[in-house]
Amino acid sequence: ASRTCQAEGAPEQDSAQPTVDLPRTRDGEIDYDALYEDESDSDLGSMENHGSVVTHLLSQVKIGMDLTKVVLPTFILERRSLLEMYADSFAHPDQFVKIVDQPTTRERMIQVVRWYLSSYHAGRKSQVAKKPYNPILGEVFRCHWDLDGMPENHSANNDKQEVGDGPVPWCSPDQLSFVAEQVSHHPPISAFYAEHVNKRIQFEAWVWTKSKFLGLSIGVHNIGKGTVTLLDTGEEYTLTFPNGYGRSILTVPWIELGGSVVIECVQTGHKANIEFLTKPFYGGKKHRRSEVLFEVSSMKARRKRVAPVSRQAAHESRRVWRHVTCALRAADCDAATSAKRAVEQAQRDAVKARDASGEKWNTLLFTPKGDDGWEYMTPLTKRLKPSKTTPQHKNGETAENTR
Repeated sequence: ASRTCQAEGAPEQDSAQPTVDLPRTRDGEIDYDALYEDESDSDLGSMENHGSVVTHLLSQVKIGMDLTKVVLPTFILERRSLLEMYADSFAHPDQFVKIVDQPTTRERMIQVVRWYLSSYHAGRKSQVAKKPYNPILGEVFRCHWDLDGMPENHSANNDKQEVGDGPVPWCSPDQLSFVAEQVSHHPPISAFYAEHVNKRIQFEAWVWTKSKFLGLSIGVHNIGKGTVTLLDTGEEYTLTFPNGYGRSILTVPWIELGGSVVIECVQTGHKANIEFLTKPFYGGKKHRRSEVLFEVSSMKARRKRVAPVSRQAAHESRRVWRHVTCALRAADCDAATSAKRAVEQAQRDAVKARDASGEKWNTLLFTPKGDDGWEYMTPLTKRLKPSKTTPQHKNGETAENTR
């Protein structure tokens, strides 16, 4: 039996937990890689099973209160870091690289919108809304994807050409690579970057979240900006992010997106205004033209490829959180809480040590960009030369404004 997860000061509960068989390597050690790839919905119980914990937590907060520093119970955690969750923006990598294949500025804008919307289709890993781990300062997550038409064993091919100076050095120029870093703790800012070398396309973004208690739901305001850059046309598509809402937090939580998003390319004049409508929605009809961007039912998220935990550096996400992930999969709440506290205490100790020595914290992969957020230090735009044969806008188009 394992004790139910608790908030500070909450009454104790006892609940029997079933024994969970964890994946093992041939040597009998816990297979952390298999744990992270396991997307089964086993967890530490529903909100209803932790009623006293939830009631105690709600007694500590008020409507409109910032939840950034509120310690949430372990049972609501998803088995991955927020940095890894951001990688799901590229779970349909072919939609991203297809942007450069479109012949007109209008079609390229439409493909940017198509990829952008597909990125939210792939983000859910659980039927119940859960919260990923808060990344620690300096935490890094790397991964890459194979694309359509690539051989099955491409990633394991020892003779493949490697990028070397990219975000995932062991990738080939035909793969889409991704890296994210937690660049700030207060506020909690995550920066991430993706590129496909042969397609000459890159994406960089920074975002931080601000959570508020709304009564029976939690609102998450995503503050930040992303930019898709096409090296051969010189086009930059800037975009913002929708807000998230955790609904029905007293029973079975679920997530919906809401708010306005703008995607804009100043080089072509194209602009897309996207409204994420929350339920219920009341209002009059708007003038619109409907078109199917993609069929969700036929889209299967492509599995990202991540280096084994045993080969990761101490600051890489899956290695940082491996013991928490293991305990959550085993439905051992005490062990999960202890492992989470150990990670957080190590971060606090590191901050104290730097303060005592006067050492300044330096980011690893991203650098501040003034009032415009953060940028990747060595993007494709710095590593590759601009195209000499392709005009700025293909087919001699003039800029047109599409809404």
